[in-house]
Amino acid sequence: MSAVTPKLKRDIGYLVASFLVLNGIIGAGIFALPGELADQAGLYGPWLILLCGVLIISVAWTFAAIASYFKTSGGPVTYASAAFGPAAGFQVGWFLYVGRATSLAANTNVLFNYIAYFWDGVDSDISKVVLFIIIIGGLTVVNIMGLKGAMKAISLFSLMKAIPILVLILIGLPYVSPAGILPGDFPVIDDMGTLVLLILYAFVGFECVLFTSGETKEPKKTLPRALFTTVVAITVVYFLIQLIYVNTVTEVSKDTPLIELGRILFGEYGATIIIVTALCSIMGTATSILLTAPRLTFSMAEQGMLPSWFSVVHEKYNTPANSVLFLGAIGLFLGITGTFVYLALASALARIIAYIICICSLPAIRRQADPETLKDALKLPGGYLIPALGLLVCAVAVVISPLQSWLYLSGFIILGGGLYFINSRLKKGQS
Repeated sequence: MSAVTPKLKRDIGYLVASFLVLNGIIGAGIFALPGELADQAGLYGPWLILLCGVLIISVAWTFAAIASYFKTSGGPVTYASAAFGPAAGFQVGWFLYVGRATSLAANTNVLFNYIAYFWDGVDSDISKVVLFIIIIGGLTVVNIMGLKGAMKAISLFSLMKAIPILVLILIGLPYVSPAGILPGDFPVIDDMGTLVLLILYAFVGFECVLFTSGETKEPKKTLPRALFTTVVAITVVYFLIQLIYVNTVTEVSKDTPLIELGRILFGEYGATIIIVTALCSIMGTATSILLTAPRLTFSMAEQGMLPSWFSVVHEKYNTPANSVLFLGAIGLFLGITGTFVYLALASALARIIAYIICICSLPAIRRQADPETLKDALKLPGGYLIPALGLLVCAVAVVISPLQSWLYLSGFIILGGGLYFINSRLKKGQS
């Protein structure tokens, strides 16, 4: 490796950008959420998903508008820094990074649950450690060895999970009865805050594509289009899957909820089909995380927010190798020591806090834009109405977040503060 930083290449087009959004959102959530949601909310589950999806679209749409003002790497870090200064940029970047790191670990835990269901001998602690090293370690190596290889893996995993999910919906829709569409009395939900945050976890992650602005072709056009269209499509898919689930499955499983649905819809080999789809989905998301999140710490290091070690680019593969290695190590540790629910809650909360800061940055960014940039930027209908709705959604989610998510997040805040302090001391020593 070399301390000299080669330029990153602009190889990402609309299709790959859409796949990044797809894999940033559809991962473990849809393979872990339906059981919990059906158990707590019954026939209201699909409508809660639809409501949360529509609300999160207001956030994604706002991000799409903000992204249209920039073409450099860093995404939300750049947005917050431009509006409020480097300290705010660091906070946003670190919270989003925490969200991706905990999501990587949460996805791997769900992946382990599905593998353990299929392979009885893998449910020991030692097997879990070995499996996590193979999965996260292997994906780390793939992402270090080049952007094109990682993009090919993401595209392959995207197709391998999208096709079975669409087939599942087509086969499952005839099972939905009119009585199963319109729910009756609203059920008593034990912990609404946890449930809502878990639903939001299934939707957050769209922002990952913004980290690759510096490697995207025509980012001002490509990123907003990929964001909005993909989030809308995923909302519809989530709603239909949950609707089919509550109309079909009677014995709810919280760890591997879609396996029984697979048996009902696909027959004898249904469980295998769902397990393979889950593996492809989660592997695609994990690959996407290891591709996009290191670009965040890379950008933060380039802007002087983190030690320059994070900005080292591999001289042969032109990838942010040190940042990829760091994320792989954190993801491996969290995956081995954590559980899906706690990791998912921490992931959702961290990103929602970052969303709030970024949404608030839009007015300042618009004021600072030159006339040409302002003319080319994405225009939101209703002025600031959509950003205001997105801000309200995020604020409510933060208020109702359970204590466990805040406790889990506090450790990362301490780690981020430590890195920021070390970097400040290093910069003072060099001056």
